[in-house]
Amino acid sequence: MSDNITKAELVNNAAKAAGATKAATEKVLNAVLDSIQSALTKGKNVTLVGFGTFTTATRKSREGRNPKTGAKIKIPSAQVAKFRPGKKLRDSVNK
Repeated sequence: MSDNITKAELVNNAAKAAGATKAATEKVLNAVLDSIQSALTKGKNVTLVGFGTFTTATRKSREGRNPKTGAKIKIPSAQVAKFRPGKKLRDSVNK
């Protein structure tokens, strides 16, 4: 068994905890994830107090190497999503 939790397992766990159906829970989870993605796409931060903050940042362009040929390549700058855990999450993980 994998150490990772899949989206289906997350939905199942949340449905049990909330006493809701899996279908309703999956709709809510999808709506939350879509809302976070939409906000990040618009350049906004999403803060879930106690859990963490989703932000975007610009990664600078840099020089890399093709691992197969060793040839130098230019990696362009890109917007990337980042997550910074909140204190409550950090504390619960660092026990």
